[in-house]
Amino acid sequence: MNTRLQHLQQKIVDHDTALKRMKMWKMKTDKIVFTNGCFDILHTGHVSYLAEAAELGDRLVVALNTDSSVKRQGKGEDRPVNKEDARATVLAALGYVDLVVFFDKDTPIDLITKLQPDILVKGADYDPNEQDVTAKTYIVGSKEVRAYGGSVEAIPLVEGFSTTGIIAKLKS
Repeated sequence: MNTRLQHLQQKIVDHDTALKRMKMWKMKTDKIVFTNGCFDILHTGHVSYLAEAAELGDRLVVALNTDSSVKRQGKGEDRPVNKEDARATVLAALGYVDLVVFFDKDTPIDLITKLQPDILVKGADYDPNEQDVTAKTYIVGSKEVRAYGGSVEAIPLVEGFSTTGIIAKLKS
């Protein structure tokens, strides 16, 4: 019997499985949306952002920073709050998330070039038109996605919600 929890676990895949599923989806002409992040303490800002990203296509793939990747980002000694398996399970529980795949590097560029999503999405704190790869607002993978005919989008963020802000509030 396939339980609901098993169904969630089947959404959390390695790179090769993600590639196989995406090839199947593309054969059906599904439009695949890709985003990435830590998604440490899932909040309404994350949920809204991911829902809007999912609206841009037929399938949503979320690349999730591993714990060691989060630590290298310098978000703080106490980050991530939730371990990668827990973060992946919570993301997979969102009905509009089709796949969750980990990446351990500082950026998901290798995964983006391997999977070749149709649409690359980040929050509006990034600029889809930024060309300077050293700029803080540059969207990693944007040049590569556009090179094979994909598009790059930025989604407005929900004001007042951030994991860093939630942690600061809890500490005060």
